[in-house]
Amino acid sequence: MTLDELRAQVRALGRPETARVLQGFFKTGAGQYGEGDVFLGIKAPVLRKLAKSAQGLDMPATLTLLASSFHEERLLALLLLMQRFTGGDEDPRQAVYQAYLDNTACINNWDLVDISAPHIVGAYLQDKERSKLQALVLSSSLWERRIAMVSCLHFIRHGDFNDTLQLAAQLLYDREDLMHKAAGWMLREVGKRDQARLEGFLDEHGRAMPRTMLRYAIERFSPELRQAYLRVKFQN
Repeated sequence: MTLDELRAQVRALGRPETARVLQGFFKTGAGQYGEGDVFLGIKAPVLRKLAKSAQGLDMPATLTLLASSFHEERLLALLLLMQRFTGGDEDPRQAVYQAYLDNTACINNWDLVDISAPHIVGAYLQDKERSKLQALVLSSSLWERRIAMVSCLHFIRHGDFNDTLQLAAQLLYDREDLMHKAAGWMLREVGKRDQARLEGFLDEHGRAMPRTMLRYAIERFSPELRQAYLRVKFQN
């Protein structure tokens, strides 16, 4: 399948009414985090199915798709990069990882980050040195910071929590609510596997945590334990 053929299929799947709903959901208005993003109106399961039929698309064409002004085409490109990553040996995996980091400006909404970062950045760094996460978490780009945080989901699934806790601590004073949600989500994932580690983090940092981060982190606690941490957070 050529890039033009793939794009024709994508455009044919668009639904204007769905696009209007998605543009509201993903905050594309002036001053919002997704300002200027344009949707065709295609849901993710449909794009996943299309990606399976387009596995032969080469890397240059995939990166051209990733640079599209249409959200769904960028999402499709990320799904194709994930397929290329999981199907390759070390050299193709490194190429996909590097291409991903070279194009973070195109990975510019939370769903694009969340669907791809653990499976490319996290998976690549699983057995490697991880200083790149520090560079990303200190970035002025909201999306690069989110990539750093959400990539940790891969490590968490392998019982490795150290980077998650370190990055979450660095994000305690981040200004973006989307980062508070991402950090709280990753902390909750740690707690699902090792509640004692999460409680240790909360005992040290809970009072300084943004409200959203804390609420996400303790979502699976018992009602009594949730209230105990909230009392500590909001007591005078």
